Amino acid sequence: MTTGDLPPLREVIARHGLSASKALGQNFLFDEQLLDRIAAIPGDLSGNAVLEVGPGPGGLTRALLRAGAKVTAIEMDTRCLPALEELGEAFPGQLRVLQGDAMKLDHDALMDGEPYAVLSNLPYNVGTALFVKWLGGEDWPPNWSSLTLMFQQEVAQRIASRPGTSAYGRLAVLAQWRSSARLAMKVHRSAFTPPPKVMSAIVHVEPGDMPQGVSAKVLETLTAAAFGQRRKMLRQSLKSVPGAVDALAKVGIEETRRAETLEVGEFVALARHLSDS
Repeated sequence: MTTGDLPPLREVIARHGLSASKALGQNFLFDEQLLDRIAAIPGDLSGNAVLEVGPGPGGLTRALLRAGAKVTAIEMDTRCLPALEELGEAFPGQLRVLQGDAMKLDHDALMDGEPYAVLSNLPYNVGTALFVKWLGGEDWPPNWSSLTLMFQQEVAQRIASRPGTSAYGRLAVLAQWRSSARLAMKVHRSAFTPPPKVMSAIVHVEPGDMPQGVSAKVLETLTAAAFGQRRKMLRQSLKSVPGAVDALAKVGIEETRRAETLEVGEFVALARHLSDS
């Protein structure tokens, strides 16, 4: 099989008897032009290493391979492996498929410690957890050069949101305190098979500079507490974090404010104070 001989994805799915698994949060994309546009968001991928989680039958994988990427794909659903194997034969040496749970794997180790971009139409049921995993940890900058990820539109808007909005919360702070995050593209529900009940959107994140003197773990603890009770004033919501309420005055934050009013930089200042103490 050559790249020009690839059958339509619908035909591949029918031949292998595949259907989207609700339990695995699967929704398949067939529009080749749309998939090529998604693959182009991070820029030129020719010769670059790319990690894809949940490729399914390989719609986005095709676009990544056409763009010249060297793709490592992690797929939990064994039903999809034969279709992906065919795709690997069409692009010799460009595709490596691993069967397993992406939440349990060390992605940096899988990529041999080399830089890589992450592009995924993430399964809805693990998307947020994977995103937090990629953003976490004390080591920075990360080995990934960018994250280009499909989420439910509501989740995507949370990630790219600004203070004072109803969407602003923990995901926004974690995505923006040492990275830049933007809403790169909206994807209509009708583009998927089967169509999900909600709209989708793609977020593009690039790592930035790490603020000095801040522990990522402390920041994660702070945001979890603050937004876990977002309707309450900070003097209440931060009670569970030792020293946090006392630290508010020391960094110039009124304890009567609510979490959604704090700029990302204010969370960073608070986390820095607690990291130092």
